[in-house]
Amino acid sequence: MHAPPADTPALPPQQSVTPARTDAQPTPAAPPAGRSAPPWWMWAAVAGLFLVYATLSLRTHEQLLSHSFDLAIFEQAVRSYAEGHLPVSEVKGPGFPLLGDHFSPVLALLAPLYWIWPSARTLLLAQAALVAVSALPLMRWAHRALGTAAAVVLGLAYGLSWGLASGIGFDFHEWAFAVPLLACSLAALGQGRLRAAVLWALPLLLVKEDMGLTVAVIGLLAAWSAGKGGRRLGIAAAVAGVAGMLLAVLVVLPAFHSSGSYVYAGYVGGGEGADTGLGQLLHMATIGLVTPETKVATLVMLLAPTLFLALRSPLVLVAVPTLLWRGVSDNASHWGTDFHYSLILMPILFAAFVDALHRRGTTAAGLRRYLLGAAGVCLVMLPSHSLGQLLQPSFWQTDPRVAVAHRVMGRIPDGATVQASDRLVPHLVHRTSVSLFGWADSRPNPEWIVVDTRVAPELRWPLSIHDESVALAEAKSRGYRTVAKESGFVLLSRTR
Repeated sequence: MHAPPADTPALPPQQSVTPARTDAQPTPAAPPAGRSAPPWWMWAAVAGLFLVYATLSLRTHEQLLSHSFDLAIFEQAVRSYAEGHLPVSEVKGPGFPLLGDHFSPVLALLAPLYWIWPSARTLLLAQAALVAVSALPLMRWAHRALGTAAAVVLGLAYGLSWGLASGIGFDFHEWAFAVPLLACSLAALGQGRLRAAVLWALPLLLVKEDMGLTVAVIGLLAAWSAGKGGRRLGIAAAVAGVAGMLLAVLVVLPAFHSSGSYVYAGYVGGGEGADTGLGQLLHMATIGLVTPETKVATLVMLLAPTLFLALRSPLVLVAVPTLLWRGVSDNASHWGTDFHYSLILMPILFAAFVDALHRRGTTAAGLRRYLLGAAGVCLVMLPSHSLGQLLQPSFWQTDPRVAVAHRVMGRIPDGATVQASDRLVPHLVHRTSVSLFGWADSRPNPEWIVVDTRVAPELRWPLSIHDESVALAEAKSRGYRTVAKESGFVLLSRTR
């Protein structure tokens, strides 16, 4: 990853992307921008957020609530890098090349940590650290522009926001690397430090292929706000963003995928092979962006923590590429507030919030009202998303079946080929070649099969109770013998 540039003083307001207003009462005095280290309380806030995120992630994993899609896939990618070869995932299919799925070479940065501790927990802790530290640049900017109280409230409202909570609560994702990069880039852009903004944005091209358009928007904003020299820098960044995305989508990903194409293009326009005419395209780009109503509800939920003031800042435009691809996607999981799809939007929206508050030049009393409103919205939303689980007594109670699961899985030797239930897969990645039981593309005839037959019907995937029973019976008919059967966990071994 690119080393961050030295923190330089903010440019005068007329050179920033969003200059402060001069027709209103001044905001509370802020410390001067410079190279001073963040105060201790900012580091304390970051450490507190890290502990909260790590606790949620690790506890979820320990309760057998993490998944093959996506935690196990990403761990197999990191394990591949740690072993010195390009990333493959047995969960996606035998020897499946992940560089044909998504372009995320940034995951190689976790390989040294995986050498030290080969475990899914390594990824979860890394994600917790990356997301927690993203609060720091936003707090520093708020501190300089709005004062200490604003920095504290905005930092905590951001750190406890539902979008970050949903991402932390659902496994690990490569977007964790994008969160601090976006926060640093937009904080720099909002303060007029255009070179720093561009340098922080460019590594996003290594996070995921869709980040190229986000980089392009950051570059255009930098060009729009800059003088002649800065304009060239911004335009160059925009061109690099588009070129990087096209290179990934049209060259790299098709080269590694067996179909020779970018498979996720099939999510747009009715799926792969669908007839996408002009009328369908117009519908997708207009009415399709706000229907069904889930899309509008998600947009309201995204803007609510900022009291909709994010809309008053040009920085909010950086969220447009992500919102557009989610809106035109045919995958319904992209539309709502579940999973991790809002993770990278939170630093964008809160950066726009800080910028909007600074630009308004509101009175001290007005600023207090906005801060109280943001804190109130955060607290109201908190119980309904992943972080709310920390407040539930049941979250801290360990099911005795967890120990049984580890005892049963412990009978599988290291290096074996395995098919396992969705929530058992992440606990076997570090020492076996594991794929998903019941998934059509899984490696056939593994040496071992381990299944949790007591998963609740609404939590089952990919097999129903009936289909799972049929699949186990078929395995036994093919020569697999029962090695263990305890508390609903079934372990089969292939007869040699």
